[in-house]
Amino acid sequence: MNKYDDEITVERLTVSLESELAVAIREAAVADDLNVSAWLADAARRQLASRGLHDVVTEWEAEHGAFSDDELAIETLRRSTARRRARQSIGCVVR
Repeated sequence: MNKYDDEITVERLTVSLESELAVAIREAAVADDLNVSAWLADAARRQLASRGLHDVVTEWEAEHGAFSDDELAIETLRRSTARRRARQSIGCVVR
């Protein structure tokens, strides 16, 4: 492990990836103006957050019952609308 400052300790990992995936990661990192390590760390944080959210939803459904199809459809529409508005606000073409 290396220590870059007083707050962050880093550990070097070696991973094996399919070649096409490795190329896609490098391209995405360049597009996001990040190095590969930072890009992969962000992806890992998002995956861990998603896993935590899944656990919260599972606990909620155990206590209150599963979300209905109508509730899920409403949330899907709400998220889709929010994404479209966000893209429009930064000037992206919305299809």
